[in-house]
Amino acid sequence: MPITRFLANQAFELEVIESMSAAFVAACDALQLKVGKDPATRFVAEKVIELAQCGVHDPYVLRTMTLKPIPYLISP
Repeated sequence: MPITRFLANQAFELEVIESMSAAFVAACDALQLKVGKDPATRFVAEKVIELAQCGVHDPYVLRTMTLKPIPYLISP
């Protein structure tokens, strides 16, 4: 799962990691970032992880909330 390299020994249930990974990939796609190749993906991953730590586990909500602070970067 793409987000696991950013977790740094943080414990999440497998289902939550799957949701986080889906949200991470979707957010990176929306920002036209290449997962694993663009350094900006760390910022996206950190935001997804932060939201998941607060109890947000739905992939769509995670993606939406991750992108909310940076709407000017999203292509129409």
